[in-house]
Amino acid sequence: MTQAKSGDTVKIQYTGRLNDNSVFDTSVDRDPIQLTIGQGRTIPALEEAIIGMETGETKTVEISAEQGYGAYQKELVHTVSRKVLPVDMEPEIGQRLKATSMDGRAFSVTIKDISENSITMDANHPLAGKDLKFDIELIAIL
Repeated sequence: MTQAKSGDTVKIQYTGRLNDNSVFDTSVDRDPIQLTIGQGRTIPALEEAIIGMETGETKTVEISAEQGYGAYQKELVHTVSRKVLPVDMEPEIGQRLKATSMDGRAFSVTIKDISENSITMDANHPLAGKDLKFDIELIAIL
């Protein structure tokens, strides 16, 4: 039987879990996701885990925080004036916002704290600093 290799386009079903087994993402109730191994559109360690799998095979892979979304970086947490937000916006803790860096790059932040005059925003990926576990099923090699 054919095994998946770098450069192959594949369809997979997956469930991503944290160490406490809580699910942070799954494709099980949706169509399988399609990706090309080695293109870097997902976590490289997840792509590497698919290499060598055969159609119909299932596998569980554990991915360290460093191999996933990286270590949590305290320097990516900033407190800014509420004046940076649109006047009509009512911010909420946990809300994700799009921001633009000084050099024009877009990125996401999560509101962590709100006071009368300031807002604390976190630019870390929500899964930064967390070890991940993926249950993978290779549906097809296209």
